[in-house]
Amino acid sequence: MLYGLQLGSLIFAALALVPAGAHFFEMFSKLKLDRAGYLAAQRAYDGWDLFGIVVVGALVFTLVLTVMLYRAGQPWILAGLAFLCIAGTQVIFWSFTFPMNAATSNWTVLPESWEALRRQWEYSHACSAALNALALVLLFVSVLNAQED
Repeated sequence: MLYGLQLGSLIFAALALVPAGAHFFEMFSKLKLDRAGYLAAQRAYDGWDLFGIVVVGALVFTLVLTVMLYRAGQPWILAGLAFLCIAGTQVIFWSFTFPMNAATSNWTVLPESWEALRRQWEYSHACSAALNALALVLLFVSVLNAQED
């Protein structure tokens, strides 16, 4: 069962990194776009809310893995830190990203202060990408350490 939790945690953490990494690498080009270009580029994210399923999977698997490792008396700190990183992406999303989605009707309209909204939206995704990448690395190290035991 532990092997399945490790595998599931790795898969969901890796899948959660896909959209976060895409946002990060697109950010540099998108910050150069004008108003019309930015609105057009944002349409590429229509339907990406379905990745929420992946985030829930990553949260559940890493939390259960952490608890199971703890109960088994095995090293659990790395898995626990991975869980906290993934949970941190949600804190960032609901605190910094989602309010920008709401203020722009999911980037279908841009108010006068749109550049500040764009920066907050883009930088919040970059921070989430870093946390997702860190979570995946922590899980890899956790699994590799468990294999040595």
